[in-house]
Amino acid sequence: MNATAKEAVRDDETERSPSPRSLRGLDGLNFLMADVRDGLGPFLSVFLKSNQHWQSGSIGIVMAASGIAAAMSQIPAGLLVDSMPAKRFLIALSGLLVATGCLLIAFFPALPTVLAAQITLGAASAIIPPCLAALSLGIVGHRLLPARISRNEGFNHAGNFTAAVLAGTLGQYVGIIWLFYLVCGFAVASSLVVLLIKPRDIDHELARGGESALPSDGQHRPVPLAALWKRRDLVIFLIAVVLFHFGNAAMLPLAGQMIARVHPGMDVIALGACIIAAQLVMVVVASLVGRTMRAGVGRKKIFLVALAILPIRGVLFSLTTSPYAVVGIQLLDGVAAGIFGVVAVVIASDLMRGSGRFNLAQGLMALAVGVGAALSNVTGGFVVQNFGFPAGFLVLSVVAVAALIFFAIFMPETRPDEGRGNADRSIGQRGPTPLPFQR
Repeated sequence: MNATAKEAVRDDETERSPSPRSLRGLDGLNFLMADVRDGLGPFLSVFLKSNQHWQSGSIGIVMAASGIAAAMSQIPAGLLVDSMPAKRFLIALSGLLVATGCLLIAFFPALPTVLAAQITLGAASAIIPPCLAALSLGIVGHRLLPARISRNEGFNHAGNFTAAVLAGTLGQYVGIIWLFYLVCGFAVASSLVVLLIKPRDIDHELARGGESALPSDGQHRPVPLAALWKRRDLVIFLIAVVLFHFGNAAMLPLAGQMIARVHPGMDVIALGACIIAAQLVMVVVASLVGRTMRAGVGRKKIFLVALAILPIRGVLFSLTTSPYAVVGIQLLDGVAAGIFGVVAVVIASDLMRGSGRFNLAQGLMALAVGVGAALSNVTGGFVVQNFGFPAGFLVLSVVAVAALIFFAIFMPETRPDEGRGNADRSIGQRGPTPLPFQR
């Protein structure tokens, strides 16, 4: 091996030592981007209906536009983040695009402008999650990623909680138009906070799921896209993600509809309490998941806990119409979603290690989340329409049980074996490290 290649051989398991400034930058980004990457969300429909007196059909078109743009952008966004070293620029640009879109909607609430802004917001939201994951992996390395993702999710949920409180206060006492300025402020702040991350702290090969050690020709080549679909464990994982959100996504919206019908006037308050309470639980759960993984517990066991919670939550929802009970039951979603937010990213990292396609896998996972959520809302809505709310919750619970069984039977444990990892690194010192796809 020549001198250049020897200098490039680094053990990311032991020698990643990013500066405290870069780590604080990651903390700040995850806190601020919690509100930015979701855009205006359901508040846009309220603004267009109550302030601008739009027809429901037009509101539906612009709301759907953001979701469709986000879904279509997931895979291209993952490929872009994998291939582009300027990840700080990408995340800053995404934040500024969100800020611009919010201001356009606030000042020019005409259909063509809002539609264009929503498409832009959807595309920008697809770039943010893989960028955050890539920066995290590129800064701390594979071994420390579980702890970093756990910390990311803690700051993310704290940001969501803060944004929910601020949005509720501003919307109630100042006016709904200030929600646009709130998201815009968070977006601009995130574009500035990313400057705290030092470029030299980012290993761009690690950031896309590669290895630090270079092969003899001095460069890594990402695994061909066709090879991804030959990975049985990746396909199983993506199916499990679809089933997880199929069984989960519609439960809270259906619970809100149920409260609106049985207890008119309490739906907004109850839903706000559900969101805030769940976010607080997620902060704690994200930290506990990180500690559990550091203690050596496998990713599969932790994910199974999240899957086991879903049918319990669905059955409990089917047994009550009390808004107070709904808020209490929703705490279970804080546990399940808190686990998913950490473990899913870590599993994707495990599966893609050495492939150079980590951020593409993030895009595929986000697409699977969207597909599962769409199936959940459509199926749950039609079941409730024809058979009532208890039946809707029970059907989603059955799907959740199927997800639990499927994952338990077919998904392997992905936590790297330390002995095998050491062997692989010793192989890498003699020549190119074999990729997971080649083992």
